[in-house]
Amino acid sequence: MSTVGDALAGFAVGVTAARRQEELAALLERHGARVVLAPAIRLVPLADDTGLLEATRACLTGPLDHVVVTTGIGFRAWLETADGWGMRDELVERLGKTGLVTRGPKARGAVRSAGLRERWSPESEGTAEVLRHLLAEGDLRGSRVAVQLYGEPQPELTGALRAAGAEVVEVPVYRWAPADDPTPLHRLVGQAVAGTVDAITFTSAPAVSTTLAAAAKDGLGEALLEAMRGPLVAACVGPITAGELTAHGVPTVQPERARLGALVRTLAADLPRRRARRLRVRGLALELRGHAVVLDGQLRPIAPAPMAILRALARRPGHVVSRAELSGALPGRPIRAADLAGTAGGPGIGAGVLARPQADEHAVEMAVARLRRGLGRPGIVETVVKRGYRLACDPRQSASPAVG
Repeated sequence: MSTVGDALAGFAVGVTAARRQEELAALLERHGARVVLAPAIRLVPLADDTGLLEATRACLTGPLDHVVVTTGIGFRAWLETADGWGMRDELVERLGKTGLVTRGPKARGAVRSAGLRERWSPESEGTAEVLRHLLAEGDLRGSRVAVQLYGEPQPELTGALRAAGAEVVEVPVYRWAPADDPTPLHRLVGQAVAGTVDAITFTSAPAVSTTLAAAAKDGLGEALLEAMRGPLVAACVGPITAGELTAHGVPTVQPERARLGALVRTLAADLPRRRARRLRVRGLALELRGHAVVLDGQLRPIAPAPMAILRALARRPGHVVSRAELSGALPGRPIRAADLAGTAGGPGIGAGVLARPQADEHAVEMAVARLRRGLGRPGIVETVVKRGYRLACDPRQSASPAVG
């Protein structure tokens, strides 16, 4: 159970990873987060391994000047598959005589666990840095370079090597595919746009692309990007994963080392700083978190609509906020594809898309009543007759800044 001392208590975090999903979720929950599981992709072994067999034979039958290992899981899968063909020992021996270039610590660890040593590894884990290194080593004309692919072709690397005169052997080990059930991802997109999740974690570039594609399919592509440019935190395991978001002008949170534990620790340090707001109300300490508040040292979960009211009041502490303004702050009800059957936009809307109709004053009154019950203390939210509501604090007090 989350406690006030847990850094992510009161925050909801989306997880788009498929591989090691349980591990990432457990790390987040250990810091108090409420986890929303929404796998964006799945790792698919090649159904037809003829291409991998041919690439392996090409590596064994001709000289190799360089081998680029791009992922740890891919390199291990290559050796395991080669073992099934009775080629593992020969392949390891050949690779041991070759200049191994590993793209980052996971690839480096897989190479070393096979009893091999890399010749060079970039600090940034970037494919562009690997390419610059190979081009700077000397004339590549007439050389043979094997590139272990990671889920999709890498024309920016293999094409540049061929343009430099190298013969490139592409080693396909696995590919990425959309998750079997896209519903959780579409639901997460809707929650992100509605503001009911505080952060989304990404552990691969294909997961980012698939998430943005799901949002675009629901007509929420730009809305999701705007959310991530504002209050929604996009946490990426490294710069390669963050590349597409960076291109869209989305700031990302990244750990210094591309590890799940480091990613969670970085998020635990960053998210409260961005999303928490602290006030003094009737002499009590009130801290707003993602979907909960800490009132006088006690963590109290708050439902989305009452929390939207509280955030609107907290933006102007001590001042009266009209019912009409609070009405506009309320989230709309979920609308699913079935609700739109027969409409022009129906076929393109996925589960979890949120509309934001203008709520009426009665909805505001109900949300305020629920907020007061959730806070459990009388007098925190005051009614100003015929005008609206206010937080019972001195409007001149200073409060810590918050996003959203």
